[in-house]
Amino acid sequence: MDLPVSFEEFDIVEVRFKGGRKDFYRNSNRIELTTGDAVVVDVPSGHHIGFVSLKGELVRLQMLKKKVDNNEEIRTIYRIATERDMEKLNEVRDLEGGTMYRGREIIQQLGLRMKLSDVEYQADKSKATFYYSADDRVDFRDLIKKLAEEFKVRIEMRQISLRHEAGRLGGIGSCGRELCCSTWLTDFKSVSTTAARYQNLSLNPSKLSGQCGRLKCCLNYELETYMAALKDIPTVNRPLQTQRGDAILQKTDIFKKMMWFGYRGDNNWYPVPVARVQEILAENAAGKVVEMLVPQAAEEPKQNEFVAQVEGNLERLDDKYKTKKKKKKNRRPSDGVAPQTATAEDNVPGGNRPVSRPDTRPDQAKRPRGERPARNQSRGNRPGDEAKENRDARPPHVRKERGTEKPAGNPQAAASAPQEGQDQQKKRPRKPFRGRKPDQNKPPRTDA
Repeated sequence: MDLPVSFEEFDIVEVRFKGGRKDFYRNSNRIELTTGDAVVVDVPSGHHIGFVSLKGELVRLQMLKKKVDNNEEIRTIYRIATERDMEKLNEVRDLEGGTMYRGREIIQQLGLRMKLSDVEYQADKSKATFYYSADDRVDFRDLIKKLAEEFKVRIEMRQISLRHEAGRLGGIGSCGRELCCSTWLTDFKSVSTTAARYQNLSLNPSKLSGQCGRLKCCLNYELETYMAALKDIPTVNRPLQTQRGDAILQKTDIFKKMMWFGYRGDNNWYPVPVARVQEILAENAAGKVVEMLVPQAAEEPKQNEFVAQVEGNLERLDDKYKTKKKKKKNRRPSDGVAPQTATAEDNVPGGNRPVSRPDTRPDQAKRPRGERPARNQSRGNRPGDEAKENRDARPPHVRKERGTEKPAGNPQAAASAPQEGQDQQKKRPRKPFRGRKPDQNKPPRTDA
């Protein structure tokens, strides 16, 4: 959107120099400027280079805030700085460090009680400004003469406060951010210890003081909020009188509107709302002693038993599934006895126990539960018992090798001789699989 034809932009801009120093200059030549442009401005006895920090109607408001009059004393802007101007400015700034250290040596030689913090050269190298801080008044006439002879420029001494000194040097505060005085804070207001008392802060100088050695400027940031919150907090100058004893104020939370009181000889603190404290103070002023700090809340009516039974008890359901039944070990069934069938107890919810099927073969009779036959009677004769008896009856000079009997004398002759009854010779069967009945095993293999 285009600006109205009759609208004229405010012709004064704000220019920033080294160390955060700012000043107002008139754009009498109507140069198109943008925030951040380097401009050459008019200064006493020469010219200097600064950067545009603010323009437009905001400059008018800033001038009203700082009480600067729009008159002829405001100097003008010459032009936008060129590359050659910036090169001269960089060359001059390279001299500032050595000048500051040499000036400190001269101050030490003269024995002056002052601290030189910074030096600033003009862009035309016609003047050098020395910024210092001191507790008392300092006579630096001899110092100016020696500095002028040393650096061959016009010397200007400017005293600054400790807060301005910290702003020019910069640094990181205890909050982890860059110092406010070196970034945006320009007006330094007085800070007193009452600001810390209103905010219930510990009066520890090491925690309340900043890098400048003075109280932190941020103590004033939230002071108005604390002052507004303290309007509803009553002032307790003496202990509250109760039947249990005198209650002494221990702590106050102004935002939660809560005050903690404690009795003598009792380490516990009892929270009391602000409204209740005001009531107790009014009763104590009338000569009455309250029964307790906070009245007990009325007991809730007991729930009907029928309603409790209908709603159910979740703990009862949890107890039902909390204890799991131990699984019974699967024992090997004996020969000729059918395994037990599954009962209703085995089919519990969540169980993985397999249900065994009853043996319906007619050749094996079922026995009553609990009766167990004798070991020798239940097993009967296994397929390998006959071979075991034949093996025990062999002569000692005969040995067994892979299911065949050979003489122990000449192995070649025994191998060439035909073996009688080899077809009828049976191999020793394997042991029956665990969990199977002997009659369910496969019959022993015979060599055809």
